[in-house]
Amino acid sequence: MKTATNTFLLCILLLATAAFSRGAEPWEGEYGRLLAQYVTPAGTVKYKAWKANAADLASLQKITDQIGNGGPSDKSRDGRLAFHINAYNAWMLRTVLEAYPIKSVRDIAPDFGVFSQPRITFGGKKVSLNHLEKNVLLPEFKDPRIHVAINCASTSCPPLLNVPFTAAKLGAQLDTQAKAFANGSGAQVSGKKAQLSKIFEWYAADFKASGDATGFLNKYRSEPIPSGAKLSYSEYDWSLNDAKQ
Repeated sequence: MKTATNTFLLCILLLATAAFSRGAEPWEGEYGRLLAQYVTPAGTVKYKAWKANAADLASLQKITDQIGNGGPSDKSRDGRLAFHINAYNAWMLRTVLEAYPIKSVRDIAPDFGVFSQPRITFGGKKVSLNHLEKNVLLPEFKDPRIHVAINCASTSCPPLLNVPFTAAKLGAQLDTQAKAFANGSGAQVSGKKAQLSKIFEWYAADFKASGDATGFLNKYRSEPIPSGAKLSYSEYDWSLNDAKQ
């Protein structure tokens, strides 16, 4: 009887493990290893070390090829959103590493071509990072936290998360990123004045569900921006988010 019970429990465990494996993306483990190795807790990237490791460069290329020619294993909303955010960030990393050493993503192509030119593969087609962000991510998922999750490899960007986004943890991960940005470079407050990231000016419409940018920020700030504060927007720093090594 005891043996039969143990066998039954083992079968349940194996089935649960198989179900979990089907939910995870096939590249998720390796992508997580790369992020843990090369992305600092502050969200900057050790591009020099990554560029010097041919095997890890090839690994990222394989991951982006899988992402570009595949789709999310988890078809839920959070599964699809996590997949799309990871796709943007992984392709951004590959694009920078292929051009590195550079001082800014603007060095990759003139007139912000790094974002506007069809330089990445998604859904089996050549598209631009702008297409993925503005034609897919923002209109389909309508979550302003997307702005703190995708990373443009620049100093003024919200920090890059050093683990993959996953369906199971997506809400908490997005909130963590929002808190980090809202209490960091996203808003600098002095008395009744607040200097906000340009993101809140460029994408003002995306934050209307929270009232406005300050409404969104105050959901995550430890010290709220005062009511009636005079707002301004900081110049965007496009220098590379390169970690000091």
